[in-house]
Amino acid sequence: MSFMRQGQHARFLAVLGGAFALALVGCAADSEPEVTVATETIMGNCGSVHGADVCTWGETTGGDVTAFGATIPMDAITGAPEDAPMAWPPVANAVVKLPDAVAAATGFHAMTVFWEAHGHPPGAYLTPHFDFHFYSMTDEARMAIDCVDTSKPSAIPAGYALPDVNIPEIGDLLGLCVPAMGMHSLPASELESSEIFEKTMVVGYYQGTSIFVEPMITKATMMARQDFTLEIPEIPGKPAGARYPTQFRADYDSTGNAYRFVFSNFPAATP
Repeated sequence: MSFMRQGQHARFLAVLGGAFALALVGCAADSEPEVTVATETIMGNCGSVHGADVCTWGETTGGDVTAFGATIPMDAITGAPEDAPMAWPPVANAVVKLPDAVAAATGFHAMTVFWEAHGHPPGAYLTPHFDFHFYSMTDEARMAIDCVDTSKPSAIPAGYALPDVNIPEIGDLLGLCVPAMGMHSLPASELESSEIFEKTMVVGYYQGTSIFVEPMITKATMMARQDFTLEIPEIPGKPAGARYPTQFRADYDSTGNAYRFVFSNFPAATP
């Protein structure tokens, strides 16, 4: 073998060795297991609504709360009576605590369910519907709301109004404040409309601070057994430390014959 051929042979071996090393590295990289972060469902409490158990829950991914909500069986909807005596203040059909991990991570503590057999003023809401309040305060604090403090927040969501409403035989509700509930801000377009609503997102306040978000939904909409979403507006006046969801959807599960209300997409906590 000549000197030139020996050099070519050496270079060939060097290139071959380098390619083999790169191939090994590539194989090692390809063989690394894909990292998946498990999503876990944590259960809250359940409460009976018209003979069916309405239950709260939260979801965590990697230990972080990524969603919370409630499962609403259709039996709770179909079992709602056509008539119901009016009580003042209204009495919740159920008060259902959210999981402790949800309360710690977001500031949301409980859900209340109210069946409004005849609806309630203002006019657009005079139709049978359900009120699902999700509170960013403890239930003890909610129960202490007496509407004596009539101060309104300095700002409410864009396109919303916080009306004063007169209820026959009850009187004027400033900011539509209901004891053990709070004030109710609603889309101004609905308040001004002569048409009956189908579903909407209410934002609640008391003592100038936001205290709940409320999917308010007609029985007819729930009876359609269809998925839907509701827009959550940008909410001023959130309590310190709270992480309000910015998305809401209702998923209908035909197998379980139930809706799954899902709040998700949480920004950083309010300073």
